[in-house]
Amino acid sequence: MAIWDDVISPRDRLVYGRTGRGGARIGFGQRPALIIIDVNYNWVGDRRESILHSIERFPASCGEEAWRSVDHIAALLPVARAKKVPVFYTTNDFREDILWPGLSPGKGTGGRTALARIERGTDIVDEIAPAPGDVLIAKPKPSAFFGTPLIGFLRSLAVDTLL
Repeated sequence: MAIWDDVISPRDRLVYGRTGRGGARIGFGQRPALIIIDVNYNWVGDRRESILHSIERFPASCGEEAWRSVDHIAALLPVARAKKVPVFYTTNDFREDILWPGLSPGKGTGGRTALARIERGTDIVDEIAPAPGDVLIAKPKPSAFFGTPLIGFLRSLAVDTLL
């Protein structure tokens, strides 16, 4: 039983089976890379607490659920580094002159300006901070790939699997 089986409905499992998806393991290629996307204080918050408390300081944060993912990433990082798997991080590069979908002024998150001004908001959380040799990419838009050098790095390393 896969760890996600309890959250996938019987109908969705049927769809996956009939379309040939979700059955067999696909495996990994020969040159994986680990990409950690936007695990920064704006989206995680600055402490382990409920989302209702977290959004008081970081309006777009996810609270406890995000911190549980940080724990998993923290366990994965030393394994990836020991195996010489390249590690990439992305974080937001909020700018006053670039609108992000859903973060325009007046939206529930307080707008991009509010997020840009939160101290350490775009910093990767300390528990999984980049190490020497890791690559940190500040992205001007929500995508880790669009308008960033990430795809160039992945191609130059002949990466065939993204974790």
